[in-house]
Amino acid sequence: MNRRFVDKTVVVTGASSGVGAAAARCFAQEGANVVLAARTERALEAVAATFDTERRLVVPTDVTDLEAAASLLAKAEQRFGLIHVLVNNAGINVRGPLEGQNLYDLTGIVDVNLRAPVVMCRLVLPYLRRAGGGAIVNVASLAGRLPMADMATYCGTKFGLRAFSLSLSDELRDSGITVSVVSPGPISTERILREIDQVSDTVFNSAMVEPEEVAACILACAHDGRQERTLPRLSRYMTTAGYILPGPRRALKPLLDWIGRRNKRRIRRMRAIPLNTGAMRD
Repeated sequence: MNRRFVDKTVVVTGASSGVGAAAARCFAQEGANVVLAARTERALEAVAATFDTERRLVVPTDVTDLEAAASLLAKAEQRFGLIHVLVNNAGINVRGPLEGQNLYDLTGIVDVNLRAPVVMCRLVLPYLRRAGGGAIVNVASLAGRLPMADMATYCGTKFGLRAFSLSLSDELRDSGITVSVVSPGPISTERILREIDQVSDTVFNSAMVEPEEVAACILACAHDGRQERTLPRLSRYMTTAGYILPGPRRALKPLLDWIGRRNKRRIRRMRAIPLNTGAMRD
């Protein structure tokens, strides 16, 4: 086991499940003081109970609330002295054509996926400077590298978060503070499995990855400061090609959708997933 984060303090948003919970556990295993943030205290406590009680802090937080976001960082510093790493992982998605979505859902996607991490980055910078440097890791998506129908708002927020992360990384290049973005494809979480029938068939052309695989990328970025990691790795080149060559991408869409539907049927059979609808938020 690596011990890259011994005595470092790491704040993880969206830590109550999925990638956030996996990242929190991995940081704890590597010796970090871990601050877990999400809206639901009970779920956070369940995750925190799986690792060292002396090096954890649970702070129920709605990251779209400016005062709550500021309080989260203040409590983290008060408990552990310094903050060294921020992981902006909280996210939400509501799938379907834009015209059929209500305004509350649309503003919620923008607030959680883009506005909140931008604000958190701004708030954490003085803390990282007091620590003598540190790392910010923003969790985006392959949907932030490739436009997708029926996910316009989600793609827009993830494109924005990716652009923001890369720009801020350049802005802070000589500061001792690194900014990275992790862009995974479909992740095997409770959320996507519950919503599998609403997920675009095209999404499942990319192999599903486990939350622990995404967490490993998050820790690697926090350690070495690489600007971006994508997974599966091959998707980096496929999404780039699809973005710069929209004509061939659109021409191939029927084939890609057919492959995605086939993969979805296999996943449903393997996991015995019942039909369901709705959205979940980490």
